[in-house]
Amino acid sequence: MQVNDQDFKLVDVLSEKGFNEGHIPGAINIPIDNLNEGTLLEKQITQDDTIIVYCASYACQKSTKAAKRLLEMGYEKTFDFKAGKRGWRRAGLQLEK
Repeated sequence: MQVNDQDFKLVDVLSEKGFNEGHIPGAINIPIDNLNEGTLLEKQITQDDTIIVYCASYACQKSTKAAKRLLEMGYEKTFDFKAGKRGWRRAGLQLEK
């Protein structure tokens, strides 16, 4: 994805079921349980990527845990969109399926 001339990977860390029920447009799905070295993760993002992770809402802690895990793994440009899908919808924006 690209916004304001900045490329980034938008990562939904919810389950595949949660992702398929609706996600922010352009997001890829890497469930938090799959955020381990040597997994699908390395095929979808690189350590040079800017990564924005999100989950369901402020109350959901999966994106915070995912961001911490990614930072510990050396993905230094990782950010947590804490408002998640709920915040996206409350801003009047649509999810895609």
